[in-house]
Amino acid sequence: MQVRFRVKTYRYYAYHKPRGVITHSAQEGEKEIADVSPVKGVFPIGRLDKDSSGLIILTDDGRITDKLLNPEYVHEKEYIVTTKEDLKSNFKERMERGVNIEGYTTKECRVTILGEKRFSIVLTEGKKHQIRRMCAALGYVVATLERVRVMNIHLSGLKPGTHRTISGAELNEFLRAIGL
Repeated sequence: MQVRFRVKTYRYYAYHKPRGVITHSAQEGEKEIADVSPVKGVFPIGRLDKDSSGLIILTDDGRITDKLLNPEYVHEKEYIVTTKEDLKSNFKERMERGVNIEGYTTKECRVTILGEKRFSIVLTEGKKHQIRRMCAALGYVVATLERVRVMNIHLSGLKPGTHRTISGAELNEFLRAIGL
């Protein structure tokens, strides 16, 4: 007698969360990803606050949740940030060495200055509203914040509210990096 096992096929998508959309647990009158995403039967991994936009990974693979979100694992996330104020000459150095936000000093990060009020930041942790709080601690107000990369997965020019399938070598590299 032969026993055949069915192998579960998981789905992975890069989704561009628009500004104004809640990642999950929306309150009355708010929209969340599950309401606006054309992809059904998947859930977002991680969060982006309502006022932020950018890359969210959507999947039906619960195995990756802890491996991607647990701070024990070090995974890069990259953001493009615009502030309302001009960046001072010491901004990059101050951000990169870690910023004290309410008694917690953030881990070291990488910052690239992109303009008078614009920079890229690569984090390996994800505290609630971390970038906004880091900027506020240094006297800056964030005007726009967009996540453009999670590990090797890039936003890749997706327009807000659209998605693309993560597959092939890109998916293999991602799953290998998180240990699956």
